[in-house]
Amino acid sequence: MEITWNTKLYCLIGKPINKSLSPIIHNNIFSLLNKNSIYFGFNIEETDLKTTIDGFKAMKIEGFNVTIPYKKSIIKYLDDITSEAKAMGAVNTVKNNNGRFIGYNTDGDGFLQTFHDNKIDIKGKNILIIGAGGAAYAIANALVKKDIYSITIANRTLDNSFLLQKKINAINDKILIEITDLNLDNIDKKNIDIIINSTSIGMYPLENMTPLELSGFSTNTIVYDIVYKPYETKLIKEAKARGMKSFNGISMLLNQAIFSQNIWENLDKKINLEIFKKIEGILTNYIE
Repeated sequence: MEITWNTKLYCLIGKPINKSLSPIIHNNIFSLLNKNSIYFGFNIEETDLKTTIDGFKAMKIEGFNVTIPYKKSIIKYLDDITSEAKAMGAVNTVKNNNGRFIGYNTDGDGFLQTFHDNKIDIKGKNILIIGAGGAAYAIANALVKKDIYSITIANRTLDNSFLLQKKINAINDKILIEITDLNLDNIDKKNIDIIINSTSIGMYPLENMTPLELSGFSTNTIVYDIVYKPYETKLIKEAKARGMKSFNGISMLLNQAIFSQNIWENLDKKINLEIFKKIEGILTNYIE
């Protein structure tokens, strides 16, 4: 593309961002849509966060993404956030709305889109979430709006699990919530419909580890690992070996990025799946 005076600027802020695929994803989306826009990544110190946001406003940046560790701390520097972002207590997408920076969170919708695209109905399902960090909050917040039956939270630190339980109950107190440790000794594995790994276990340098053993679970159980590097984690490989349907983190990564684009550019949602498939093919060159 030819960069001109009216090229629209978008970016990612976080630390570290050197391994982020967001610039590759968004710049390729802009190219596919023939948009005069460009996307950069900026490694920002927390002490410079306010100055950075003030600078973005002065430069009239159209929008930006926020990644770890600033998804929560960014909120105090924004003019407003959506109810979805408030419920999660985190922002990953910001839009410049006539000089006002509005925060959104597309992680939950990006996660759910995988089931929609694959025509999987999660109503009434029993869900096992491994982890109770920021990703688990986004995923749980999305799940509780889909009439699932239960969520079991398995995490190393039980206090964090109880905090997540409280958050879920505040949104929907009709969903059964169970807390367990990572040994999973006190749950009925055969009753679990979907396993979700929301931790970084399986990602480099932990690529030889798995967050749980799949023995005891039904072969009908769906395994969703939000890790996308490597393309097939040890957990995904074990699920496939058992004949279980599985999804890796590329799906969530791409869909949340496409939802960000929808917020910035008001795209026709009919083209989302077409974009997804094209960018997914491009990303195979960047992921082992």
